[in-house]
Amino acid sequence: MIVIVLALVGALFGGLTARKRAGNRKDVAQYAAGYAIAFAIVGMILTVIIDRSLMG
Repeated sequence: MIVIVLALVGALFGGLTARKRAGNRKDVAQYAAGYAIAFAIVGMILTVIIDRSLMG
C-alpha cells in the first residue's frame, strides 16, 4: 500500500511541478511518470525496512 500511495503522490507532485514550469501535456505526463517511479522506489525501500524491522 505504501508503494501505491507514494506513486500517486509522486505523480501528482510531478504533474504540478511541470505545470508550474509552464510545460505542455507531454511535459506534464513525463514529469508525472518520472516522479511516480522515483516515489514508488522510495516506497519499496520503506516497505522493506518496515517489514524487516517488524519481523525481527
